Amino acid sequence: MISEVQKEIMRLKKEKDACILAHSYVAHEILETADFTGDSYALSVKAKTAPQKTVIMVGVRFMAETVKILSPDKKVILANDGAGCPMAEQMDRELILRVKEKYPDYKVVAYINTTAELKTVCDVCVTSSSAVKIVKQLPDKNILFIPDCNLGAYVAQQVPEKNIKLLQGGCPVHASVNEEEVLQAKKKHPNALLLVHPECTVEVVKHADFVGSTSGIMEFAKKSDCKEFIIGTEISIAEHLQYECPDKMFYYLSQKLICKNMKLSTLYDVYNALVGRSGLEIVMDGDTVVKARKCIDEMIRLGG
Repeated sequence: MISEVQKEIMRLKKEKDACILAHSYVAHEILETADFTGDSYALSVKAKTAPQKTVIMVGVRFMAETVKILSPDKKVILANDGAGCPMAEQMDRELILRVKEKYPDYKVVAYINTTAELKTVCDVCVTSSSAVKIVKQLPDKNILFIPDCNLGAYVAQQVPEKNIKLLQGGCPVHASVNEEEVLQAKKKHPNALLLVHPECTVEVVKHADFVGSTSGIMEFAKKSDCKEFIIGTEISIAEHLQYECPDKMFYYLSQKLICKNMKLSTLYDVYNALVGRSGLEIVMDGDTVVKARKCIDEMIRLGG
């Protein structure tokens, strides 16, 4: 049944002139139908260069918004209209404007995992893989890093010459893992390397053999000579890696590392979005696109 739906999706893509973007956290059967897979920003860049006029984003809303910002002339549809991101929705434009009034000499650095509206009042955007590099390059000493305080703490540790202010926010899934779980996992799998996402807490990150983005973790695991890995990010990454590296072993750091929003999107959501039965079209006014694009363009200028 799954293969039949996949075949129909592949046919519909051509018929509808549509490109499917699938974030690495979604189910494997969806990845098999996608034109591009990977992290949120990388997918947005791919969408910009894709010839298709319609883009189906299988992920969460801020990712679809980023696609729209970079490709305003394309029709962008979020496969499941209920797929949001708790981290992206934690802080709004008004809150950051008030904080900026209090700290006028601080440069606002926004993680890509933010809404389009929030990006309109930020100075530069970063991804988990480019955050350290970009913050180092900024001429400003005072940095307000939003919204993830765990990623921000990791950046602050790597760039001690900067004065980095953090607000209380972040990914509730990555932040749910504690140090005790790390110690238990390492004890259970003593020969495994621990690979973690910087959205995890400082207590977890300090035990890691590698800290990086989702794509960074996958690339490290595929290239490493090691045969066992504890994966400290969304559990689907361990599954995808097992498919790609059947000669290696991948273990979950914690069973709590499940993003319910990412799991909302199903193969049938992709199908229904293609036939116009469901899904959410991302509509954004020109002013928001222009203002939100500025911090992304600054990221690109700085090599992010």
